[in-house]
Amino acid sequence: MAKPVVSIIMGSDSDLPIMKQAAMFLEEQEISIEVEIISAHRTPKKMFTFASEAHKKGIKVIIAGAGGAAHLPGMVASMSPLPVIGVPIKSSNSIDGWDSVLSILQMPNGVPVATVALNGAKNAGILAFQILGSQNEAIQERVIAYKESLGQNVLDRDRKVREIGYKNYIK
Repeated sequence: MAKPVVSIIMGSDSDLPIMKQAAMFLEEQEISIEVEIISAHRTPKKMFTFASEAHKKGIKVIIAGAGGAAHLPGMVASMSPLPVIGVPIKSSNSIDGWDSVLSILQMPNGVPVATVALNGAKNAGILAFQILGSQNEAIQERVIAYKESLGQNVLDRDRKVREIGYKNYIK
């Protein structure tokens, strides 16, 4: 198996149903990943080691999901030279997810975290795919093919709606 180039981390296993969307997308695109549970609050030493060493083991992009106070993406970004994509997660202790969104989105100057929508792990996977493609021509060609497939999907659905009529089109 190829060495992982994307690390997908989350604060708790309760985040896995959301974060697996990024993992599954990247695996479908044949991007090697690793998945770990790392809590900014409960395992700060593990988080520190991970953040300061991920680039040394060949990781190119980190996707970090967190709910509630959602400190994991920002803390990792503060210690890593790698791009970090934050996934705010609506958790059981969340204020409709807004606490997570704002915790990840409102980073201070010098510590950027690319932030996707609430529970938007698939978009985080897509963004990681595009970041990798910016430095690798073969991956970039797959990104282009993926983007074209999105457009083709819309055209196919449009054709179907027009053929059978909108009243008969049920998804």
